[in-house]
This record gives sequence, structure tokens and C-alpha cells, in this order.
Amino acid sequence: MTTDRNPLGMFLRDRRTRLDPATFGLSGRRRTPGLRREEVAQRANISPTWYTWLEQGRGGAPSADVLNRIANGLMLTEPEREHLFMLGLGRPPEVRYRSVEGISPRLQRLIDTLDASPALVRTAAWDIVAWNKAATVVMTDYSQLAPGDRNILRLLFCNPTIRNVQHDWEAMARFVVGSFRADAARAGATSEIAELVEDLCRASPEFAALWRENEIVSHGEGTKRLKHPILGDIELEYSGFAVDGRPDLNLVVYNPVDPVVTGRIRTLVAESARDGRR
Repeated sequence: MTTDRNPLGMFLRDRRTRLDPATFGLSGRRRTPGLRREEVAQRANISPTWYTWLEQGRGGAPSADVLNRIANGLMLTEPEREHLFMLGLGRPPEVRYRSVEGISPRLQRLIDTLDASPALVRTAAWDIVAWNKAATVVMTDYSQLAPGDRNILRLLFCNPTIRNVQHDWEAMARFVVGSFRADAARAGATSEIAELVEDLCRASPEFAALWRENEIVSHGEGTKRLKHPILGDIELEYSGFAVDGRPDLNLVVYNPVDPVVTGRIRTLVAESARDGRR
């Protein structure tokens, strides 16, 4: 019997009873809602006896592989899968990197409210997948770049325009490479970035040299200085935020240090919006 002394079993049973058998092509009358234990076991490719023991709180701790199979069999969401691991093993699952096509409309609406603070959402591979209008007028217009070129490292090492607006390109490049390496490892994307690293090593001897140094840098917050063609020399404070439930995404928000620059960015954003409506 599942009791509050067996939270793993209670969680498994609850999620099992929420599934609609018709979704899996199963028919016939049932005395209880959801899938049967043996049906979940079959979907997870594990022994029905072993799965039954898990629901009953018997048989010891399951392996990570078994929990992953059960998570797939029960069609758990990523937060539910993490909760399953916490109940079964007392730790979250190993990070699984997922390629990203974009962000949720809600997150886009959030960064759009920052009318004078450039904001970017980047992946663990440092591909830029979202930005706001302030980022367009202060950094660069990412919408005018091909998706494959919207990568911070490609821009920094292979785009002369981006390179020339950095106040101290060498220090910035070293910092970015160390931060990039840390991000990729944290998100479990070390194999996924291999092709990008190879491309950058071929395209930029400077990147290749920095990559060989194996430096790791934390980048939660700091300052960034730019030589902007309209705003002149500007200084921005930045903070990085993890996107809840998505260890492969990072939101970075830049705030101008000088209030005068804040007003000028807001003016440029408004002018850009008017030009876009013409």
C-alpha cells in the first residue's frame, strides 16, 4: 500500500492514474482510471514486478536509467522528471542538453518591457535566440543576421564590426571563452558544441589559443563597455539569470550606468519603432 511514508510510490501511482489509456491505443472497461502497472512497465521496458515494487516502496532504490525509462513511460514533464529523481535518488537528474528554437511568448513579452535595458536570451552554446528592441539599438540588429550567425562567439571573433566596438577586446574575448566553456559543461552540451569549437578554431587563431588555455570563468554579473556609433562610449552593468526549468537558457540584462544614456537608449528605441511603422 502506498502511504505518505512512500512518496515515490504515491507520485508514480498519481501520474499513472492521470494517463488516458485511449492515448496509447488501449481500450476496454477499467475499474480504475489511468494505465495499469504492467502497461507502464511495458512502456518503460522494465519488469512489471519491479515497477510494482517501486509503487509499493519495496526493492530498494532504483537506478537513474530505470527512473529515466519510467519518466518516458509516464510522459513526465521536465519538472516532474526532476521531482521523480529527487524522490527516488535524492538528487536531480543529470542535465540533458536540448537544442532551442526560441523562447516562450511570455518570456519575450517580459524582456520587451525593458525599453532602455538591452536583454538577450542565449543558449548554452551562446546562440542568441531572443532579444528586445534595446538590444537591437545598443548591441546589433540580430534580426538582420542569419540564424547561424546569431552566436556571441562567432560575432566576437569573426565579425570586425562587433570586435571594433569593444573597449578591451582581448580581455572580453578571454572572459567570453572561459564563460562559454563553463556554460556548456553545466548544461551537458560539451559534445554539442564540438562542431562550433572546431569552426571557430579554424576561423580564428585567437579563439584557438584561448580555447587551449582551458580557463573557466563565472559570469553572473559585471560591467561591459562599448564604443557605440551614436551613443559614444557607454558603460553597462549586466546580470545573468537562469530560465526556470531550462538549464540550457540564460537571460542577460544590461543596465546603463549613466541615467543620461538610459534616456538616449529609450529615445533610440522609440525612433526605431516609428521607422518600423513607416
